[in-house]
Amino acid sequence: MKYFLILIIFGISCQSPKKELTAQEIVDKAMEKAGTEKVSNAQISFDFRDKSYQAIRNNVAFQLIRTFDSVKDVLSNNGFQRFVNENPITLSDSSATIYSNAVNSVHYFSVLPFGLNDKAVRKKILPSATLKGKEYYKIEITFSENGGGDDYEDVFVYWFDKEHFTMDYLAYSFHTNGGGKRFRAVKNVQIVEGIHFVNFDNYAPKSDTIFLTDLDKAYENNSLTLVSEIVLENLKVIVLSEFGK
Repeated sequence: MKYFLILIIFGISCQSPKKELTAQEIVDKAMEKAGTEKVSNAQISFDFRDKSYQAIRNNVAFQLIRTFDSVKDVLSNNGFQRFVNENPITLSDSSATIYSNAVNSVHYFSVLPFGLNDKAVRKKILPSATLKGKEYYKIEITFSENGGGDDYEDVFVYWFDKEHFTMDYLAYSFHTNGGGKRFRAVKNVQIVEGIHFVNFDNYAPKSDTIFLTDLDKAYENNSLTLVSEIVLENLKVIVLSEFGK
């Protein structure tokens, strides 16, 4: 009996420690959970506030569209073009950049965590965090200047549930319009054709001195102010294979 116990103890002591996941592995699992493999070959449309959006992606080819009133903005592999009453108009470089970034921003957030494996993305794992009693992986995302777009200096932080790998929170710093920081907490998830679309409560810190990576603590301590809601309405998805591809 004593020998048997020794064998059990020896066996337990010889068990390999649990492998720590890398930032890449965590992001891959989160993307799989969210069904983002379908995003790159799909037509997605939704309404956000007073505008309508449509994304058509076919692997590397894409069109990101925004329409309102008589205006249609199209961002694609060929650049940005604005149409008014279906007629293309000429814009200054500065105006085209502003409109292009606005279109890209809404589409980018609408399908997160899709996009976190783009070539310009740099991933860094931060110490784990606890929010509302749940354990989270915490991943910082930065971008290389080459391929990172006009907002390559922006920094993002994502909180992924350690058990289910859902993206429950995100934060980011930005430099446009005077700059600032935001923290988003999931309101609810809409699953359409297997893709998870997330609606958020959008918060700003009450103090500019709070570090981006500490916004989760500020959220727990009620040191954030709710500034808006991010809600996608009238979501529709057609997977490319379903319309003849």
